[in-house]
Amino acid sequence: MAQSDAPPSRPQPLYHPHIRVIREADDVARVTTLLHRAYGAQVARGMKPLAGRQDVDVTRWRCASGVCLLAFEGLPDFAPPADPERLAGTILLQEKEPNEMPGLFGEPDVAHFSQFAVDPEFQGHGVGEALLRAAEGFAIGRGFKRLALSMAEPDVDLRRYYERRGYWLHGTWQWPYTNYRSLLLCKMLT
Repeated sequence: MAQSDAPPSRPQPLYHPHIRVIREADDVARVTTLLHRAYGAQVARGMKPLAGRQDVDVTRWRCASGVCLLAFEGLPDFAPPADPERLAGTILLQEKEPNEMPGLFGEPDVAHFSQFAVDPEFQGHGVGEALLRAAEGFAIGRGFKRLALSMAEPDVDLRRYYERRGYWLHGTWQWPYTNYRSLLLCKMLT
């Protein structure tokens, strides 16, 4: 086997983000920018996720319709954060849609999340994991037994991401504001 001249790969630092509920004083434009960056790859592939194209007013409305958590840069392993108030990710729990929602989301033992996004610069550094743990803690703390989501069916990598974390396919759904069918995924909580 030939040796590579490439330098050995270093493990990516894991961040320990500070996660909190969005505040009235938070800049929703920053959240919108993060959403556009995080959903940019789907948009570039021709998909039209709402989070990838919504304006600041829609972000504000969506965040107020449920429990919106924000993740800030926090501390990478063995190093101080460059900016402890730098927005790294977000997740929205129990969003109340003005449109019809999948029946799964209304089942009494099911919590659901949406608008899950990690800035591309922080992807692969543990921010998404921390946000999902926070969502699970939220759901468990309120007596829910399952956690559900909808995601773009064409995004196979994202589906694998969720499957590695214990989510399984529950069904499909068509939102009126997307140009693709969504998969409904669900996970049992312990």
